[in-house]
Amino acid sequence: MWQDMFHAGVPYAEKAIRTVAVYLALLVLLRLVGKRGLAQLNTFDLVVMLLLSNVVQNAVIGDDNSLSGGLFGAVVLLFADSVLVRQAARWPKFNRLFQGTATVLARDGRYDLQMIRRQGLRTADLDVAVHHQGGDGIEEAALVVLEPGGTLLVELRPGDQVADKDDVAALRALLARIEARLPAG
Repeated sequence: MWQDMFHAGVPYAEKAIRTVAVYLALLVLLRLVGKRGLAQLNTFDLVVMLLLSNVVQNAVIGDDNSLSGGLFGAVVLLFADSVLVRQAARWPKFNRLFQGTATVLARDGRYDLQMIRRQGLRTADLDVAVHHQGGDGIEEAALVVLEPGGTLLVELRPGDQVADKDDVAALRALLARIEARLPAG
């Protein structure tokens, strides 16, 4: 029993190569699928991600069900991820290669329907993002951008932006000055 727990069925060098190869292949595949799949997961995407991990399991660990083999694969995977993330932070070209660039989905209150379809989104997704930012509709958006990580960023037109604490403080100060000028009565 104990021997099976720690005896790797695949040489560790092969396991390391398999792990890194599958990791890089999945990075490329997820990059090709698009940005939406990362942050805008719907039920279909979640099922695919869960099944994807199961599909590639044997490609990573091979014919090995040992504890030590699985832990070794996890260490190699985390190490490879750490190295690539650090390199992406260090070199912008490398980051763009794996992450991509931001995509404009709406500008000046108008959808770019072709780009929205290309990214696998719906106009309703943009509407929700505008509402979360405090806008009433897409016509109030100066810009809607899909970031490489899948986040939708909304910039409202200046007159349509929600008041912040500084705006409220300025209004209170103005009201206090107005009240000070009014005759006591």
